Amino acid sequence: MSTPPDNLLQRQARWLDSYQPGLRISERGAVVSVGDGIAWISGLPSAAMDDVLALADGSRAMVYDLTEELVGAVLLHQTDDLTAGTSVRSTGRTLSLPVGDALLGRVIDPLGTPLDGLPPPIPTRTQPLESPSPPIIARDFVRQPLYTGLKIVDTLIPIGKGQRQLLIGDEGLGRSAIALDAVIHQRGRAVLCVYVLIGQRRSTLVDVIETLREFGAMDYSLVVAAEASSLPGLQHLAPFAGCAAAEFWMQQGRDVLVVYDDLSTHAKTYRELSLLLRRPPGREAFPGDIFSVHARLLERATCLNAAQGGGSITALPIVETKLGEIASYIPTNLISITDGQIYLDRTLFSSGFRPAIDIGRSVSRIGGRAQQPRIREEAGRMKLDYLQFLELEVFTRFGARLEAGMEAAIRRGRLLREILKQERLAPLPAAFQIAWLIAFNDSLFEEMEPESIPALLAGLEERVRGSGLGLDSPREEWRAALADWLKAPVESNPIELR
Repeated sequence: MSTPPDNLLQRQARWLDSYQPGLRISERGAVVSVGDGIAWISGLPSAAMDDVLALADGSRAMVYDLTEELVGAVLLHQTDDLTAGTSVRSTGRTLSLPVGDALLGRVIDPLGTPLDGLPPPIPTRTQPLESPSPPIIARDFVRQPLYTGLKIVDTLIPIGKGQRQLLIGDEGLGRSAIALDAVIHQRGRAVLCVYVLIGQRRSTLVDVIETLREFGAMDYSLVVAAEASSLPGLQHLAPFAGCAAAEFWMQQGRDVLVVYDDLSTHAKTYRELSLLLRRPPGREAFPGDIFSVHARLLERATCLNAAQGGGSITALPIVETKLGEIASYIPTNLISITDGQIYLDRTLFSSGFRPAIDIGRSVSRIGGRAQQPRIREEAGRMKLDYLQFLELEVFTRFGARLEAGMEAAIRRGRLLREILKQERLAPLPAAFQIAWLIAFNDSLFEEMEPESIPALLAGLEERVRGSGLGLDSPREEWRAALADWLKAPVESNPIELR
């Protein structure tokens, strides 16, 4: 006979130490009907919202709706033996997730069950899936930048640690690619990452995991997945499980980045559950409390003050639009909850401008205050040039004859457009951002042709990495070094393009 593992023996010893004999009364209910991930149960008058229910066949459920006669529950685990008449009892507990550093590098479902074929992680403790957001007095101002490695984001739409920045756009425009770039760029930056996949296909889940492993990002990341084939209840709980894991690290004084991919699917799942539970529908058949569900989730992302440990959760929720309709119900809800949005445009994507971020519709309401002062100063000058170019470019569509100043501004804007393009999975260091900003603002790219910009930037990146110059280096040193680097032909220092 095999010996039980030490941790099992320890749990048994703790249970025996706390055991007290006495009369115990428990309620027993019965399943009235079951289907589509929902079970209606009778005979549990003391059941409360979010209580976990244990069914006699081994299934598990959570109380989700209360009526005078029946309890509506969402199934968290369902066996083939579950039928009407199955006995049910309430455990008197709510859902919690095992948390701790043992989860790093793992793939789990919203209940903490491993999906990567490895043994269950040994947790530090458990964290409730539902918990109130930190009070105002426990929060601090967003002061530290969170770099994504994307030129257009880190300079024009900066994100701070503790911010909630929405990624919004049609399907297939690269929303998840931006989130993956941000996760990959946190390597070596003392930022833990939680990537939550809600209702995604298994091929998408495998692709995300393989990408993170390829770039070494799984060492500091946790993936919480509820596949499209999983029960609706698990898909609904997935973002709350990811947030619970991140909250534990935040309470330890650490910085965490959480990606919710995506909340459109989450909203549809919540609508499905609500309609099955016979809740009255509202706009677009969504229940009236869909706003509070997402607000309750995203308000838990914040920056704590020093008295609370100084940790932070930065949230990157993803939402899908249809045909670019940014004013539809769920996107407008999330825009009003978050601290800004990064909007991806199909026209820009089709024209080859990637990441296809529309600067006119994108905004960061906090990030500028958390931006590194040198980058903020240089990016402010560059943004004015780019916005002026977008206005002037309209005149070129009519074949109008332009004066020399306008032609120069348009040429400068087209160079900037080429500079802002970036391949996916190629995040860049913050020092490179200040390098190209100074070079552009000081007109060091003026004699370049747009076609030569990619090779030029690749060579510039390599020189920046080996220069020893950083964000705090004097501008004059940057200016002198950039002038020397750009005089040398790119062919003399060949760089493999990404």
